[in-house]
Order: sequence, then C-alpha cells, then structure tokens
Amino acid sequence: MPEIDISYLLLIALGLSADCFAVSLGIGTHEKKISISAMFRIGTSFSLFQALMPVFGWLLGKSVISMLAPVTGWGAFLLLALVGGHMLWEGITNREQKKKPGDYTRGWLLVGLSFATSIDAMAAGLSFAMAAVSLPGACLIIGVTAFIASAAGYIIGNRSGRLLGRWAEVLGGILLIGIGVHMLVGSL
Repeated sequence: MPEIDISYLLLIALGLSADCFAVSLGIGTHEKKISISAMFRIGTSFSLFQALMPVFGWLLGKSVISMLAPVTGWGAFLLLALVGGHMLWEGITNREQKKKPGDYTRGWLLVGLSFATSIDAMAAGLSFAMAAVSLPGACLIIGVTAFIASAAGYIIGNRSGRLLGRWAEVLGGILLIGIGVHMLVGSL
C-alpha cells in the first residue's frame, strides 16, 4: 500500500482548495464591503465540507462512487451555474433592488456552494482508502488549507469588486459558471 506523506497531502489540499478560492472570490465581488463574520462563515462552511468529504469518499467505496460520478458533475455544474447566472444577471441589469438578493454567505446558498466545491474531496478520500494515510490528519490539512483559501478569495474578490464596480459581479458570475462547466467536463 503506497504511503502519502505530508508534502503530498499539502499539494492535494492546495488543489482541492482552488475551487474554494475561486468561488469565494466570486462571492467577495458580490459583497458591498468586507464582513469578517461573512468571511468566517464562508471559510468555515467550505473548510468543513472539504474536510469531511474525504471521509465520505473513504466510506462509500469504489462501486458507489463510480455509480454517482456522472451525477455529481451535473449537480456541481447546476449549483454553480445557478448562483453564477444570478450574479451575472444582477451585474448586467444593474438594478437597484429594494431587498438584497440572496446572501451567498448564509443558509442553503452557502451549503450548496460548499457541497459543489467539495465533490472532488470525496474522490480524494477514495484514493486515501487505497493508500497509507492518516485520514484525520489529511482531513485537518485539507480543512485548514480550504479555510485560508476561502478567506483570501473573499477578501481579494471584495477589494477587486470595489475597484471594478458592478462589472466585478459580472466577472464573479462568469467565474462561477466557468468553474461549474469545468467540473462538468471533468466528470464526463
């Protein structure tokens, strides 16, 4: 059984956190100002999903994963395309609304984004089941890395959003749709 050392785990964690960073970047462009509590909600939700999905991957095993693989790509695509499409629409129409559109840092929107960005972590968990790795240690490294990437993405997105105005929201929407398409193509 091959052994996975800490440097390899860090590379895996960075790769898994790329989607968290990109989605957080898009969310940050949507926010009017930096909110420390929103940053922590995003970081915590994304990191928890990233840290727990390898456990599910380990538990589910190869047969169930191979049956679910076509569906998970479509699910991630739909979630990201819906949220990205909404952001794109809001940025293009530039309508002043009396009530704030969906808050991407709370509730089911955040849970859906967290799930969509963590599907690849479940596949990583499957590979962990076939190698000598400390699953709790791997999950901790993945979770911490995802938190840092998510918080950084949110802050950078928010700062660029203030510079670019409504066009940052358009770019954030395009980015989310692009990630969804990438995840879909990768699953086909």
